[in-house]
Amino acid sequence: MLYCLLDGRARTSTELAMLAGVGPSTASVHLNRLKIVRLVKVFAQGKHRYYSLEGPDVARMLEGLSVFAGGSRSKFVPNTPGRLRAARTCYDHLAGTLAVSLHDRFQALGWLSPGVKSDVNAYRLTPDGTKAFASLGIDVDATFALRRRFAYPCLDWSERRPHLGGALGAALLRVALKRKWVTQDLDSRALELTTQGRRDMWTRFGLRVSF
Repeated sequence: MLYCLLDGRARTSTELAMLAGVGPSTASVHLNRLKIVRLVKVFAQGKHRYYSLEGPDVARMLEGLSVFAGGSRSKFVPNTPGRLRAARTCYDHLAGTLAVSLHDRFQALGWLSPGVKSDVNAYRLTPDGTKAFASLGIDVDATFALRRRFAYPCLDWSERRPHLGGALGAALLRVALKRKWVTQDLDSRALELTTQGRRDMWTRFGLRVSF
């Protein structure tokens, strides 16, 4: 049920029960336990109660568990379904091959710099990075002021390399959807890169996408 909620959408207990293959009463018991330990939150609207992940920290934990569950191999061979591996959501930010490639490109362009000593596993934007993200329509100051981590390397469970997490990563996903770089499946975490998206990946970031 938790992994189902990684697409950022809220669902009712009935929907989650069907997805998990358990009875409604069993699902309700588990959801109540998840709510008590603050892994999910619930929003009541009319007669319905909608469940979603408590926040991006829970999504990051689930991604980390996916990596851990994969075990160690002498040579890493991804076994993720093709569409999910190419591009997907990780709660509220981009994940998959596309996201990892963008993360690498942002570093190569000198847009990201290491965080302060109190949070070395974090990123700040360089002056060039600030201008670049602002040109996409992202209010960098407002994004930085949000009550969550601004930007950090989130380990991608299918690629075993980092993509961009945090408030900045979430803002980038919103831009990608608004500009129709990607389209989102209604019933899964998969994202499909559009022709416009491929074009803009090259013209804006110098990134050629081969999948």
